[in-house]
Amino acid sequence: MVEEREVKINKTDPESGYMYRTGKPEGFFYLDHRTVDFKYNIITDVHITAGNVHDASPYIERLERQTERFKFAVEAVALDAGYLTASICKELQAKKIFAVIGNRRFQSTKGLFPKWKFTFDKANAKYVCPNGQDLVYRTTNREGYQEYHCDPKICKSCPMLESCTRSKTHKKIITRHVWEESKEWVRQNRLTKSGKMLYKKRSQTIERSFADAKELHGLRYCRFRGREHVQEQALLTAACQNMKKIANHLARLA
Repeated sequence: MVEEREVKINKTDPESGYMYRTGKPEGFFYLDHRTVDFKYNIITDVHITAGNVHDASPYIERLERQTERFKFAVEAVALDAGYLTASICKELQAKKIFAVIGNRRFQSTKGLFPKWKFTFDKANAKYVCPNGQDLVYRTTNREGYQEYHCDPKICKSCPMLESCTRSKTHKKIITRHVWEESKEWVRQNRLTKSGKMLYKKRSQTIERSFADAKELHGLRYCRFRGREHVQEQALLTAACQNMKKIANHLARLA
């Protein structure tokens, strides 16, 4: 029996989406996915989606739209942790764009070893556990994750078993995405001097742009119903913000 997922629909505005995220308000919302330039904090793209659309979903499409429309030669991007997906990392690496993305370390089950305790041996395509035993490749699932399995016969007598797995069959499985190397490339970028500077700059640009839109331009609330109408509100807001930015920069040059 396949369990159906419950989808909440707003009868007042069916095009909005129900958002539930840790540390965020819960309810029906629209999301503003925007891009700003590094130097002047000018908004270069605004895209509205329902609140239940993941931040990463429209990203590559919006990036390509800007490069095609404005002929931008994008050298680097800085994104928050919501964009740290294997597909985005792979695309940015393929486009030779220096990518810096915030890290989100997922909490492991209390009392068990976190994944980083298992060392990946690229040369031999295997993981090595904290006790020095191998987890070898078995298969790749439909989601693109390679599965590395331990040998239960060895693990059942391991002194670290209770800190490794709670499986009744003493089996431990570590998964690794086929594009995991691209994510590791992004993580290394974040630790470089340029990466740290870029990520720090992000809070001074895009986060400030969002705050300005909400606090000074009324974008905290939708004035209309329907995604297209909310898109119009967001575009007009961005236009006002950009005019202010451009005027301020021109005044400094005068």
